[in-house]
Amino acid sequence: MSERSVGEVLDKLFVGCTKRIIVATFASNVHRVQQIVNAAVENKRKIAVCGRSMINMIETAIKLGYINVPKNVFIDIDMINNYTDEQLVIITTGSQGEPMSALTRMANGEHKKVTLTQNDLVIISANPIPGNEKFVGRVIDDLMKIGVEVVYSSLMDVHVSGHACQEEQKLMIALAKPKYFIPVHGEYRQLVAHIETAKQLGYTNKNTFIMQNGRILELNNNNAKLTTTVPVGKVMVDGLGVGDVGNIVLRDRQHLSSDGLIIVVLTMDSGSGEIIAGPDVISRGFVYVRESENLMDDVKQMLRELVKECSQGEIRDWSSIKNLIKENLRSYIYQKTKRNPMILPIIMEV
Repeated sequence: MSERSVGEVLDKLFVGCTKRIIVATFASNVHRVQQIVNAAVENKRKIAVCGRSMINMIETAIKLGYINVPKNVFIDIDMINNYTDEQLVIITTGSQGEPMSALTRMANGEHKKVTLTQNDLVIISANPIPGNEKFVGRVIDDLMKIGVEVVYSSLMDVHVSGHACQEEQKLMIALAKPKYFIPVHGEYRQLVAHIETAKQLGYTNKNTFIMQNGRILELNNNNAKLTTTVPVGKVMVDGLGVGDVGNIVLRDRQHLSSDGLIIVVLTMDSGSGEIIAGPDVISRGFVYVRESENLMDDVKQMLRELVKECSQGEIRDWSSIKNLIKENLRSYIYQKTKRNPMILPIIMEV
């Protein structure tokens, strides 16, 4: 469908509406914003803007002449309380349900400037990007819990794709006449489809490439070829450290978050190997100790018997004793609770 068709639907929603209208859309879609502006001007509404990226885009587009709007139509978001609901339109970011976006904060009742009521109409003029469906659905649910009327693309044609159609892609290739063709952006299946479009114009496998993150394509005057790779991926930022949190640390944190931690503290005689103090069992994120005293007493008794067996078997090596404590305690706790907490034995010798 044509982008212009969205304007016709917006006009129908605006005409005769007595509610305050909030429209969420992509900050990159200049023409969509122009159509919202046209509908607002036609229905004598003032426009306020939420979201830093939307504000920057609109200011730049007006300055460069890409958005045409009469004077005094845009108002500061701080001035919205000076107008009635039927005099206002709010253009906002957050059409993808991003956790910190303006629309999500409105839906959660956390926005500092805009408080939604049952006299609001929210138009989500976008389709969820693959992977964002859950976030968008949650925002729509939260809006409806407030009593807000919500219109989205499943109910009315308030959005059309901004992506080029196949014939438009062919036109771009024909105009640019590239020697090599490399599709970018989108899922892998969409890159393949774009390659197939280029092949309809005479391109071959030698002239088309589907890249992957980190893969190097070398070009010269005569040919192009895929060569080596460079390291890519996520760089973890943790406090003041950048990139110093690796897979092992992350695995430990995930283990702690899902199963908790048990610390076993023992004081042993370095000569005889007998227990002098303890064992003390400290639990964090595993079980609530006060409600699991029997389990903890059983664990302590099991550890005493294990250390006694080590002493009788002439096992004096601390690392061997620690490993035995880990293995036996892990299997014992799993048998009793079907949980697998991280176990840290600490042995002090006297």
